[in-house]
Amino acid sequence: MFALVDCNNFYASCERVFNPNLQGKPIAILSNNDGCVISRSDEAKALGLPMGAPIFKWENMCKAQGIQVLSSNYALYGDMSSRVMSILKQFTPDVEVYSIDEAFLEFKGFENYNFTNYGTQIRTRILKWTGIPTCVGVAPTKALSKVANKIARKFPKQTQGVYLIDTDEKRIKALKWIKIEDVWGIGRRLSKRLQDKGCKTAYDFTQLPDAWVKQHFSVVEARLKRDLEGLPTLQLDEDHKTKKVIATTRSFEYTYSDADNIKERISTFATSCAEKLRKQGSSCYVIIVMLRSDRHKKDLQQHRASTSINLSYPTNSSIIISQCAVKAVMSIFKEGIKYKKAGVIVTGLVPTDNFQLNIFENEHPKHQHLMRSIDTLNAKFKTQKIKIANQDLKRTWKMRQERLSPKYTTNINDIIVVK
Repeated sequence: MFALVDCNNFYASCERVFNPNLQGKPIAILSNNDGCVISRSDEAKALGLPMGAPIFKWENMCKAQGIQVLSSNYALYGDMSSRVMSILKQFTPDVEVYSIDEAFLEFKGFENYNFTNYGTQIRTRILKWTGIPTCVGVAPTKALSKVANKIARKFPKQTQGVYLIDTDEKRIKALKWIKIEDVWGIGRRLSKRLQDKGCKTAYDFTQLPDAWVKQHFSVVEARLKRDLEGLPTLQLDEDHKTKKVIATTRSFEYTYSDADNIKERISTFATSCAEKLRKQGSSCYVIIVMLRSDRHKKDLQQHRASTSINLSYPTNSSIIISQCAVKAVMSIFKEGIKYKKAGVIVTGLVPTDNFQLNIFENEHPKHQHLMRSIDTLNAKFKTQKIKIANQDLKRTWKMRQERLSPKYTTNINDIIVVK
């Protein structure tokens, strides 16, 4: 059996744990630089605040409706997520952390368990130990556990936050209830194609012939269909799956039109990518740099461009990746444009300890030792104390967070004092 444990309105719930005054009130959480709404409490959804709403357009509505608008407190959310996931591992060793607020659990050797009671135990312990409300869906396959979770979330009073699909009758009833566009793994384009074929629900999808699905779609959809039919096909992913692409993209705190600020930001983003490469033991062959103006300011001249550099040898050196990224961004930079967002993407990844050597060009042998020393010092002091020369030594990675709540669990100065 599989279970999907999903935290309810996770960002808003994290804020409520340490600020009980927010209980029962509508809450909206903003994206980086307080741009748009990325999370809403049920109360905010009921008031009609849409996901992705630019806050500058909805500010008056939020004030009129009493919606509490907060900046993203990623330090708090990440720490609370880690606590929830550690609790889940007490119930089974087979846990796949699917996102910051949800995880799949596989129960091997649990044949005689009452999974409704077990799911209730999971919810109760997480709520008691962290204050985060959750919903639990249990079923014979991963895809069906996702469906069961949706039912538990949709009907909290009837299910008490836990729903079990353990019979074929329950499976068919659930599949007939869920719309095809709401099925996990069915994207917008795919759902449109299926709707054109008469598939309105997940049950309709399972009634399609296997041969037809394989012919018109990919093996991914064929596996999903079998999973929805109750035949375990999708397995838990590995906990530490090596990424094939690593990216660092950010909106600037302010718009920049000068080359010096652009180069400094790109260098910082490139260094971040290099650190992530070293952390997973990879090196890259390709560096992609993108630059964007502020698309919301229609009165200003717009410009968006990207370019790539192919390396003759793989590297994870911050020095080399930064130099190449700065060179690339200067090839697409235009004077007079006010830029708001930039990013560095590294791809063509290979293991650092196993790749094809180049007979003519290779990385400076001292770079690896230098990078190892920098990583050790930065890890020791828990901050980016060591930087490369084209980074601003006094500048920190700062976002606009005018509505930020305290870092209750990760900053000693923000810990709640009980009198």
